[in-house]
Amino acid sequence: MPETHWIDQPAELLRRLEHAPPRVGLDTEFIRERTYWPRLALVQMAVGDEILLVDPLVPGMAAALAAWLDAPGVLKVMHSASEDLVAFKCTCDTLPRPMYDTQIAAALGGIGAGVGYQKLVEQVTGVVLPKGETRSDWLRRPLSAAQLEYAADDVRHLAALYEATASRLRELGREAWLAEDVDRMLANAAREEGEAWPHLSMRSAQFLDTAGQRRLLRVLRWRDRHAREHDHPRSWVLDNELAVTLSRDPPADAEALQRRLDAIPKSPRRLAPAIWQALSTPLPDEESMPAPAADPDRQALKRLQDAVARRSAELALPDGVLASRRHLEALLEGAGWPVPLQGWRRGELESTLAPLLAPAPTAG
Repeated sequence: MPETHWIDQPAELLRRLEHAPPRVGLDTEFIRERTYWPRLALVQMAVGDEILLVDPLVPGMAAALAAWLDAPGVLKVMHSASEDLVAFKCTCDTLPRPMYDTQIAAALGGIGAGVGYQKLVEQVTGVVLPKGETRSDWLRRPLSAAQLEYAADDVRHLAALYEATASRLRELGREAWLAEDVDRMLANAAREEGEAWPHLSMRSAQFLDTAGQRRLLRVLRWRDRHAREHDHPRSWVLDNELAVTLSRDPPADAEALQRRLDAIPKSPRRLAPAIWQALSTPLPDEESMPAPAADPDRQALKRLQDAVARRSAELALPDGVLASRRHLEALLEGAGWPVPLQGWRRGELESTLAPLLAPAPTAG
């Protein structure tokens, strides 16, 4: 059983880096319920025969953690790392490279799609982990004995998961697939700008006219910028339903907007001037705004899904790993292959899907 150490001195963490092994397990606990950016509360590291529980709230610890994350000769093994990466980027201003994600590796190895850490540990090792501290307050100090044990468990078995999944990927010749997917995950975490066209992810946007869609784009971009600058959840700034309502039926002027917000419980009354400014100010690129997709041709989508399912079965990949419904809908829109389907996925799918995407011949 690895020995567990509480690390609250940056120099102590840096000292261990001098003798770092070629591979470490890595996980985090963070809090995000009341903020836009995740607040890193604890970092767990499996380093050789030790488990380090690192306190990132200590001054100077972020820089010591960054040195580990940046160490080129140390592979950081994580599980379902996308949110942890954002927490590292916010706190340490860097990302763990090189990195290996055991959840992605399990999917590409045909073990299962989106398998949680506890379930994968049980599948690989037979160990059943408790779930008691999932919703714990990780910012409190000192942490309880139960919290410390739960946190240590989150990295205790990463070495076993790595060995099992890496062996499977080598057997299948899919190491490059994993590297590509991890690189994409890191690139997404590194992006600091907001989503360019946030209205596209809202189904209700397709029921607005063009002017309404432009107003929605304006207010959503403003909301994202305000949330980032003030570190508030987007829904605390302006909820989706109200954003759509104001875009569909805009107030005549700032005073009318204020009256409408005053009549709605829990509305952002104090932000009325900023919301009005956003609603009424055209964006320089809004004329090139893509329209929200209409509901896809169900028969065409079903043909794509069936073709993907057949190819997935041939590759022994779990459902959803090769292509999601959303990505197939994007293909049907005719705007080319979306980024998540580029690379090895396009290589596996293009010859199968291209005939289904070709326009039907016109009668001569």
